[in-house]
Amino acid sequence: MSKIERFEDLEVWQKSRELVLEYKITQPGGEKFGLASQIRRSAVSVAANIAEGSKRQHLKEYIQMLSISHGSLSETEYYLLLARDLKYLSDTKYQELFNRSEEIGKMLSGLINSLKT
Repeated sequence: MSKIERFEDLEVWQKSRELVLEYKITQPGGEKFGLASQIRRSAVSVAANIAEGSKRQHLKEYIQMLSISHGSLSETEYYLLLARDLKYLSDTKYQELFNRSEEIGKMLSGLINSLKT
């Protein structure tokens, strides 16, 4: 494995960070506050676990952290779906964010597979 010097250089981390920056769709208010908080936490977890894993000493640990990141991404996708179903997100905004998360998921899978070989 070529050592990752800076997690910030990973395109998958950059795209995960961009997804987190969509906080503006989860402005606290009323009943949706709990869901907004869940979206924030799970989206932050995606990028945070990529960053943490990149500094792990062993490849197996790095792959595990990427897998956790992938799980957090799936959690985020569910919360976005729920937000759309509850009419907190428009169909258009939901589809935009879902497409971005799907791209991140493919990138995570690719990175995991490349590290395993």
